Amino acid sequence: MSEWPLPESFAGELGTVRWNRLGAPGGRPLVLLHGTPFSSYVWRAVARSLARDHQVFVWDMPGYGRSEKYPGQDVSLAAQGRLFARLLEHWGIENPLVAAHDFGGAVALRAHLLHGVRYRALALVDPVALAPWGSPFFRLVREHAEVFEQLPPPLHRALVREYVGSTGGPGLHPGVLDRLVDPWLGESGQPAFYRQIAQADQRYTDEMQGRYAGIEVPTLVCWGEDDAWIPAARGRELAGIVPGARWEPIAHAGHLVQEDAPAELTAALLDFFRGLS
Repeated sequence: MSEWPLPESFAGELGTVRWNRLGAPGGRPLVLLHGTPFSSYVWRAVARSLARDHQVFVWDMPGYGRSEKYPGQDVSLAAQGRLFARLLEHWGIENPLVAAHDFGGAVALRAHLLHGVRYRALALVDPVALAPWGSPFFRLVREHAEVFEQLPPPLHRALVREYVGSTGGPGLHPGVLDRLVDPWLGESGQPAFYRQIAQADQRYTDEMQGRYAGIEVPTLVCWGEDDAWIPAARGRELAGIVPGARWEPIAHAGHLVQEDAPAELTAALLDFFRGLS
């Protein structure tokens, strides 16, 4: 993916993390977190736009995208939350603006609520946050991950492609779909895909869900109105729990709002971040 380079690396306890920084070094730091089964690639258009006013940090979580993948790797929400806290220390940034999607939303929430990481503001985009979560397909694969991992590569590729393409909204461009599927192929990618699903345990959100009402950081909750994975009603519920949270539904967008409505999402994020006192 030469059009989306991640030239920097951080050697953490979960493996090597690939990352990049966009925008002027003096800009306000803004960190973007991707979800599953995606990578920072989904943020590319939004990140480049935000980099006009901010110093934007993008990264692929361990076990995802171009970051390291290996057998036995811990890619759980608990591990990713701890890793994110250490990565912020490595970057030397405090109180960043944070925008987090899907699984990345849970990672950002865990780092804040359980590890004491402070944010200037938090934007949650279709996050995994409220129980119950996980589609019937997701639960089936989680319960039988070792069986699915043995699929012949062509069948595995077809399964991942169909799954990634089921997010709702207008649908993904075939070229984009190829790029989202590619990290999950091959000798390291195929087992990594089932590994991250096998470790997706709802207890990691259950143990912090009761703390959402105590969030004091300015919070924006964005949601694709046509999200086929997590209904928009869950987003409205989350916005009602977090004190003072701003609710921003985005029309004609599915779960991958960054792909379906990048201009609308960028506008919502800029309006929110620029409105901070």
